[in-house]
Amino acid sequence: MMRPPSHAVWVDVTVGLTAGLVATLVTNLAQRPLRWITPERVDRHEKRVRPGASSSLVAAQKLCAAMDVDPTPHRHKISGKAIHLATGMGWGPVYGLLRRYAGLRPFTAALTCGTAMSLILDEYLVPTLGLSAPNHHYPTFTRIRGLAAHLVYGSAVAIVAEGLGRSLERSPAYGARHQQSPVRGAGG
Repeated sequence: MMRPPSHAVWVDVTVGLTAGLVATLVTNLAQRPLRWITPERVDRHEKRVRPGASSSLVAAQKLCAAMDVDPTPHRHKISGKAIHLATGMGWGPVYGLLRRYAGLRPFTAALTCGTAMSLILDEYLVPTLGLSAPNHHYPTFTRIRGLAAHLVYGSAVAIVAEGLGRSLERSPAYGARHQQSPVRGAGG
């Protein structure tokens, strides 16, 4: 049975956005070793088929073109990073929704969040929007590496969200504002 939030929804959103940002930065670090183990032939194949250095950079280029903004390399680089970070931040609250409303445990919610991110973004939206080549153009290794990176994201977002959530629930201000009524179902 679902329980209503014991605190304001904005707290969940803020925790999710913060966890999403940290998880994105952690995932960026994790992608370095994943790139190191990528066979050279796979790397060459990826470079041959993809439309740009990254899907975020391609999105930035398309956004600049749509807004009729001067397409400088510096602007694309900054915009690409902003799009990448905003996407990661925006996905962070998904973990909280899985925990609070789907009732998933942290490990299961982390796996579900990372896997869903990989499937929805990498396997569907990014190629559909033309931000990458169609999936069937990439080697299986590339797609598995992407899934692994998104599982790192899910794990990192879980660790940060759980830590922030626990620290907020233990703070004196949190306890004082959210006293539970001894009568079941009564608000406090």
